[in-house]
Amino acid sequence: MSKIKRLLVANRGEIAIRVMRTCREMGIETVAVHSDTDKAALHVQYADYSYSLGGTTAAESYLLIDKILEACRVTGADSVHPGYGFLSENPLFVEACEKAGILFVGPSADSMRVMGSKTDARAAVTKAGTPVVPGSNGPEGQGFPNAASALAAAKGIGFPVLIKAAAGGGGKGMRLVSEESDFSNAFDGAKREAKSSFGDDRVYVEKAIIKPRHIEIQVFADTQGNVIHLGERDCSIQRRHQKVVEEAPSVAVDDALREKMGKAAVAAATSCDYVGAGTVEFLLADNGEFYFLEMNTRLQVEHPVTEMIYGVDLVQWQIEVAEGKPLRYSQSEISQMRRGWALECRIYAEDSVRFMPSPGKILGLVEPGGPYVRNDCGVYEGGEVSVYYDPMISKLIVWADTRLGAIARMKRALHEYELVGIQTNISFHISLLSNQLFVDGQYDTGFLDREHPELLNAVLEQPGETAARAAVLLANKADNRPSIKFKQPQKASGWRNFSSWRQ
Repeated sequence: MSKIKRLLVANRGEIAIRVMRTCREMGIETVAVHSDTDKAALHVQYADYSYSLGGTTAAESYLLIDKILEACRVTGADSVHPGYGFLSENPLFVEACEKAGILFVGPSADSMRVMGSKTDARAAVTKAGTPVVPGSNGPEGQGFPNAASALAAAKGIGFPVLIKAAAGGGGKGMRLVSEESDFSNAFDGAKREAKSSFGDDRVYVEKAIIKPRHIEIQVFADTQGNVIHLGERDCSIQRRHQKVVEEAPSVAVDDALREKMGKAAVAAATSCDYVGAGTVEFLLADNGEFYFLEMNTRLQVEHPVTEMIYGVDLVQWQIEVAEGKPLRYSQSEISQMRRGWALECRIYAEDSVRFMPSPGKILGLVEPGGPYVRNDCGVYEGGEVSVYYDPMISKLIVWADTRLGAIARMKRALHEYELVGIQTNISFHISLLSNQLFVDGQYDTGFLDREHPELLNAVLEQPGETAARAAVLLANKADNRPSIKFKQPQKASGWRNFSSWRQ
């Protein structure tokens, strides 16, 4: 029996529903929180209870710690799962939950602080023996105060270099500098962007690894001191430093390298007394050398590919570890469980030509299915994709016993996926998975930048083709087809039961 009785998910969309599904299997009641914009969202309908935070934007709702804690108090939630994004890596939120007597499903605030600062994280993992990219954190390890001191360090490291925000992520506050003459302007730009994005203008300098792979290791730790890893995920298919497709395992990682990277990731987690699910990210050079990039102190968007090849539920593990239970498996046991290949495509409401969001109402929706196909979806037919939040619609995940089998299955599933009323990147994914270089596993973090024109040529459809497909989809829907129904939206001040949300 679970010690947790009622868990509030401090998030929205597909990740909120994904957490709630595990809770339902474990016999744990769930609470959804939502903005006024999300009052009819699918995660609100799925939960046992819901609470309105009010507001429209994330800053007016999902990012307000006091309102989240008030929701816990009113609904009787004894625990919080943060999902990813929003407050998931905010140590102040962890401390506020602890002070209020609410169990936080995740690592400690101290661990978050260490790994949340790029400079502190580099220092911690270096001490633990995890290899880091050659670089400098600046005077006293707190970033560079001016371009002159940073340039001196860059000369010592050797160009090309990266100027990176100490408190950053997602490519914000990052500049690649290949020539000394470009350094000062890039330094000033990185500091300005770091300040506007994170409220912290500290930057550091590190060696730029040319054409690397982005490889991350899933780690897990319990309160008894056990720390294990669940192999790697290859997240090199990126645009603007944001992941687009992930796979596990990686074609670039053999058993020996996997063991070496896994041990380095475990050492990094141990260095900050980590507890729960975390991801240690590395850059893998073409000569087989790898370097610590950062540690994400939360569940990753791409965690399902790991779940698929190991046959585990990482959210269930998170809850069990938060309750004080030991990990289910030892390192040797979990290593023997790995099987097959998994791919994940992030399905966005976006214009794939310009990579711009495409919000709107979903007029028609057909989700793919079949053997070993999983679609973690956060929308429904008739629902809205809002302009105020990330435009991710779902994560489509497939498994097969070989990589080529997984690619074929993903392409089949993508062809089955139909969304009418908004633009999506489904055709872009089909184009990508048909690219011979991708099929051969010959890619790195710069792949999309180099191949983008060719991929778009395959995406652009003949005029009227999309409209014709949409017309067929809508025409095939029976007039009496049942749709999702939900009760009158609650007022911003209160709470109510959605236990009868199903038809």
